[in-house]
Amino acid sequence: MSGSIKPNFFLDISSDICPMTFVKTKLQLQKMASGEILEVKLSEGEPLESVPENVELDGHKIISIKPNGNDSRVLIKKA
Repeated sequence: MSGSIKPNFFLDISSDICPMTFVKTKLQLQKMASGEILEVKLSEGEPLESVPENVELDGHKIISIKPNGNDSRVLIKKA
């Protein structure tokens, strides 16, 4: 995790495949308030490439991306 940033929510999509990885991430972000932080656990490869890209296209901010196999993490700040 990135320094002192503490996520408000955690989502484990490490066993999911695209496009469900982004769908589940988007659904979680829709439940959150603006400014809240979501930590997403996902797999390297297509999920780690497509989820951050699509989240940014939706207007949210990627705080950090930490590749680590099936325990990769992305921190997202909801717009």
